[in-house]
Amino acid sequence: MSLFDPITKLSGVGDKRAEALKQLGIENIEDLLTYYPFRYDDFETRLPSQTDDGQKVTFKGIVSSPPVLTHFGYHKSRLSFHLLIAHDNISVSFFNQPWLEERVEVEQEIAVFGTYDAIHASLAGQKIINLAENSLAAVYPSSQAIHAKTIQQLIQKAYSLYANQIEDLIPADLRQLYRLQPRKKQIHDMHFPNDAEEARLARRSAAFEEFFIFQMRLQLLKLSAQEHQGRAVNYDNQVLQDFVERLPYRLTDAQQKVLDEILQDLSAPIHMNRLLQGDVGSGKTIVAAIAMLAAYSAGFQAAIMVPTEILAQQHAINLSNLYESCGLHLRVELLTSGLKAAARRQILQDLQSGEIDIIVGTHALIQPDVHFHNLALAVVDEQHRFGVKQRAALREQGQNPDILAMTATPIPRTLAITAYGEMDVSIIDQLPSGRKRIVTRWVKSNQTDNVFQWVKKQMVAGAQVYVVTPLIEESETLDVQNALLVYDQLQTEMAPYHVALLHGRMSNEDKQQVISDFAANKTQLLVTTTVIEVGVDIKNATIMIILDADRFGLAQLHQLRGRVGRGDKQSYAILISDPKTQYGIDRMTAIESTTDGFQLAEKDLQLRGPGDMIGVKQAGLPEFNVGDPVHDLKMMEIAQQAAIEITRQPHWDSDKDHAGLVKYLSLTMYRYKDFD
Repeated sequence: MSLFDPITKLSGVGDKRAEALKQLGIENIEDLLTYYPFRYDDFETRLPSQTDDGQKVTFKGIVSSPPVLTHFGYHKSRLSFHLLIAHDNISVSFFNQPWLEERVEVEQEIAVFGTYDAIHASLAGQKIINLAENSLAAVYPSSQAIHAKTIQQLIQKAYSLYANQIEDLIPADLRQLYRLQPRKKQIHDMHFPNDAEEARLARRSAAFEEFFIFQMRLQLLKLSAQEHQGRAVNYDNQVLQDFVERLPYRLTDAQQKVLDEILQDLSAPIHMNRLLQGDVGSGKTIVAAIAMLAAYSAGFQAAIMVPTEILAQQHAINLSNLYESCGLHLRVELLTSGLKAAARRQILQDLQSGEIDIIVGTHALIQPDVHFHNLALAVVDEQHRFGVKQRAALREQGQNPDILAMTATPIPRTLAITAYGEMDVSIIDQLPSGRKRIVTRWVKSNQTDNVFQWVKKQMVAGAQVYVVTPLIEESETLDVQNALLVYDQLQTEMAPYHVALLHGRMSNEDKQQVISDFAANKTQLLVTTTVIEVGVDIKNATIMIILDADRFGLAQLHQLRGRVGRGDKQSYAILISDPKTQYGIDRMTAIESTTDGFQLAEKDLQLRGPGDMIGVKQAGLPEFNVGDPVHDLKMMEIAQQAAIEITRQPHWDSDKDHAGLVKYLSLTMYRYKDFD
């Protein structure tokens, strides 16, 4: 017998029931035993005077009137009687459960579970409780194909047959240190607790086990990636030093720290898989530029993949100019889906022959016909825009290159150790000197005219302005500002200043021309959509107006705000919105109160929950059945550290205390979809 026996080993589970269970993720005995309840019905009896209106409760009393069964409609019925509880005589009704009539006798003591109506002193009954049962009853997620009661019965059967096969997964020293239950008791008390305290302790142990197993899987994957196909990039340190000395600014301490971490990874014979976090404007791009220069100096190629063509074009131009200004002659080329066929063929040919040193591109980089000569480093910019499979496809280009993923959307600690737990993390937590804090204000739409009068005064003084709207064209269903309408209005109101329009439906050539004109100050005000959310770097732009700002998420608002404040002038972000929900008000208050992206990320996580955070679904955030990685963050961190310490021990997998853990991991790793 094994916990990994198929579920059909249980009597009463045929093909049809097995398929219904499979839809719930239950395929073997282990799945069934760890299919934990999402809540418990509390059958501990109370008095009416202790019960709030609308509360689910169990009342125990004496039946004080004969039960009356009334039929109405097709297969509809109502069973009514009175229950005397101390000095209270309340009415009880059961709908569509006529068989309960024979269980109700006058002057008999019974316990009834249901919803209490304090105003009418009545109880809408759900079930009659066996007074000999536990005071808590597990409630399981179910489906139309299989009832929760059936699942509960199968769990009882499985536990009675397989309890002796349950082995501890968490080593004894950890269980003792953190007062965790043996797994056999943990599983029993999750399903059959005697009281609320037993259920709480079992859930605590089950949550830690879930986090611990997850972190063990991550550490094993991380070790496996480091042990296989790593290559040392023996870069020329003098080339890097000369380049850094010729820069028109000094690297911040934080930039230097993360650069050292990246270069150490590159020079080691292991596979780098590093996540570089840095707030908007913190200087991630120059760090990536130096890392790519390191690969070039060792005789290799480098690539940088970005989510939009605008950003790819900007990176290609900026990198070429940057290297050229420092006396280096690298060939930097652009590969996007917008290239003409002949130009694309030439780029692919030169890339494969090794004539191109650095390639900048979009998803076009991971097409089957793209072949590198000797790719050593692949940078993924704004990596939250790419899915797991897209990042994996880039990693498969060349000979398993080192990966540097970058994001300007700060990831809360919770997500960093779950969604990105297999990666090493570097953080730039310092802005370049001379940068001023962006002044952010939230105003209601009735102040719009005043805002634009102020904007015009700022433009007289030389300011350039972004105006962001949620839509391109007018919508019949959404009462929000649109770019075309705003563009028409501002062309008149902002004369004699030049107003331009930018949105995602324009051709790539037209987009690039608009941005070039804005960068050259030929255009003073740019009406745009979120197409400028990432990568657009115009240092003279100092004002960001966001219309209907409550239509955007916090991370998006922070990214948009980051398009200004990139020079040494004072910059402003004005959010115009009339949020109709508390959630909308909370977002406006949060973005106004801080420019710290990490604080906003934590706030966003609190407001939205982990499932809706930007990039989470693409990043493969696992769904935990028991633990909550947001509220149980400390527990997750402890589990992570424990997994790191165990996997660093030589021959840990032959230690007798780890026997159950090793067996479990070997039998479950292949099923873990998050790591496909």
